[in-house]
Amino acid sequence: MKRTAVVAAAAALCLGLVACGEKPQTVSRPKAIAPAYSGPASAYTAAGWKPGDEASWKEQLRTRAQAQDEYSRASRP
Repeated sequence: MKRTAVVAAAAALCLGLVACGEKPQTVSRPKAIAPAYSGPASAYTAAGWKPGDEASWKEQLRTRAQAQDEYSRASRP
């Protein structure tokens, strides 16, 4: 009985110390966020898109969204 109480007290003490040991989560310096359309050109980029060209990026997004529209797919012959 006494041994169980000692083990339980030791476990509670360990858990209490672990819970108090969290490090602060702060950002040391903010990162510059580049716009999505300035991504790199690779083998997986869509045809017709030029990295850094916002107009072609928006056109690619619009074309992709139109291809995923069920109503426009069903109405095609």
